[in-house]
Amino acid sequence: MNELKISSGGNRHDAGAVPLSEAHPPLSVRSFGITDVGKVRATNQDQFLVAVLLKSLQVEHTSLPQRKMQHSKDRSHLFVVADGMGGHAGGEQASAMAIDSVETFILGAFKWFAEFKELEQDQVLADFQSALSEANACVLAEAKDWPELKGMGTTLTLAYSLNDVLFVAHVGDTRCYLHRQGILYRLTQDHTLVAEMVRNGIVAIEDAEKHHLRHVITNAVGGSSANLRVEVHKLMLEDGDRVLLCSDGVTGMLSDDQINEILHAADEPAETCRQLVARANEAGGRDNITAVVADFCIVARPAPRAVENLCKLGAESQKGACLG
Repeated sequence: MNELKISSGGNRHDAGAVPLSEAHPPLSVRSFGITDVGKVRATNQDQFLVAVLLKSLQVEHTSLPQRKMQHSKDRSHLFVVADGMGGHAGGEQASAMAIDSVETFILGAFKWFAEFKELEQDQVLADFQSALSEANACVLAEAKDWPELKGMGTTLTLAYSLNDVLFVAHVGDTRCYLHRQGILYRLTQDHTLVAEMVRNGIVAIEDAEKHHLRHVITNAVGGSSANLRVEVHKLMLEDGDRVLLCSDGVTGMLSDDQINEILHAADEPAETCRQLVARANEAGGRDNITAVVADFCIVARPAPRAVENLCKLGAESQKGACLG
């Protein structure tokens, strides 16, 4: 696993700064995604995906009285944000193609289990590297067949959770954050020219946000180069963790401190996403704005009498419940 470059406000921390969780019951997930064109762009080239992977059994014929479709309690969650580039048609098509390619890989080639051993966890990271490489090949092939799409590409950040393990695969300047106990950790690096200049000590961090080359992407799915470097990470999730994936329409308008404030204050993922979009638009909305938020929590098992009372009240979906 690559070393994590994580930020809390303006401070930098290494991977050890993220507190590791102890063994606990399975985590339930609540999630939401939203995209907005912003206040300047005429079209939206961002795309996102929030998906649940289920084990299911479809009954074709049986002598038993049972449901036609049965689902296991085992499930995993996939979150993706992509920000297209390369002109109106090219950017929209590249980001859509990349997410479609990831979906195809997940359905056809990806193997997931109820529990992972260490070697299997490493294989998951390798699988997602392959998934993004396949997406890269698809976008490049499409651009080759259609000259008007030459140079089209997309950033892409993917997060996948199974039980209490989070896997992240990343290309470009979309980002993945972890919000834990009021602290914001940036899990991904920006693959931009200015970010590389900052890492090499050529440009100061405080000057990077206004640098005229800050939007130059050095690593993308598709684009002008067939070389792709997929950044991957793995970490243990805790009860109360909140994960954010977002495009630079959010991070270009809001500081990490402002993002942290919103993640800390808003209760539900849907409310959090809408606040991120609203605040980014209030700050100028110069780009398309996309946010996906996932909350991870332990579901407390109520006493039998409490369950009976809830059922009688029809309150299975009360606000604030953690639904898997």
